[in-house]
Amino acid sequence: MTIQTDVVIIGAGPSGLFQVFELGLLDIRAHIVDSLKQAGGQLAELYPDKPIYDIPAFPVVGAQELVDRLLKQIEPFAPEFHLGQLVKTLEHKEDGRFLLETSAGTRFDTATVVLAAGLGAFQPRRLRARGAEPYEGSQIHYRVREPERFAGRKLAILGGGDSALDWALELHDRAEHISLVHRRPEYRAQPASVKKMKALARGGKLTEMQGNARAVLETDGRLTGLDVVGPNGEEQHVDAEEVLVFWGLSPNLGPIADWDLEIDRRQVQVDTEKFQTSVPGIFAVGDINTYPGKKKLILSGFHEAALAAFGIQAHLRPDQKVRVQYTTTSPVMHERLGLK
Repeated sequence: MTIQTDVVIIGAGPSGLFQVFELGLLDIRAHIVDSLKQAGGQLAELYPDKPIYDIPAFPVVGAQELVDRLLKQIEPFAPEFHLGQLVKTLEHKEDGRFLLETSAGTRFDTATVVLAAGLGAFQPRRLRARGAEPYEGSQIHYRVREPERFAGRKLAILGGGDSALDWALELHDRAEHISLVHRRPEYRAQPASVKKMKALARGGKLTEMQGNARAVLETDGRLTGLDVVGPNGEEQHVDAEEVLVFWGLSPNLGPIADWDLEIDRRQVQVDTEKFQTSVPGIFAVGDINTYPGKKKLILSGFHEAALAAFGIQAHLRPDQKVRVQYTTTSPVMHERLGLK
């Protein structure tokens, strides 16, 4: 059976979830497809406990908490989720609509498509050190699901971006000791986080070092540390009972790369009026898109989703004048939000 709909959103991360909300305000319902088995994208899959500080009105909010609040916000619009499914094919119909089919065999006949797939079918960049593979999932981790498990443990945190620094700062007072290993002295994290980490290192609360993990050290079938090669080729042994690897994600657009879209460095090009791609009826919001001045922030994805919603409305109802109504005063908006 083929599902007839106006919009299919590919990706249930924060941008995709907020797209549901903005479309709902315009009385447009959506289906959401995601390859993961739960909504939330990278936030839920990779770092659900990570604190986020740049969401308006929230001095700090946990990643999973943000996802939960977005899901609560879209409840009035009753979106239909199709999780654990990857969109495999997209066909252009003669009437301008699209046929999509997922890996589970779900078929859609839709007027528009919104790409909100983040970095695509993302996978964490893995630790390729000798002897690492047997410990993945037991002592080598690419996400933090239960921070309390690291209490009183010796940790090695690999990486120099926000995730590595955030977790070093978050766990330093729980772990017995943290060794932060980055390949170079410069960090990609927020300057404030780097400053705090440097202060902890000076105080002996953690050890900062440069180098690359070459091999896993083990005793009696347990990981006990890492063999790290420094910038000048010197070997250093790092004691560790747990290893957290935050080297970012390997982007992979998957089938999207074959949909005749204009792509620049694995990102889909869009305009900044409607966030429409080079194919009319296909829009893109969040980390998957690119345009002059693009910034990969959750906040940017929310802005893009709002403008994309009006673009989708104009595409679906070209003869209808687009009017902006305010949720604070509009009776129509109150009705759509279930407030009356």
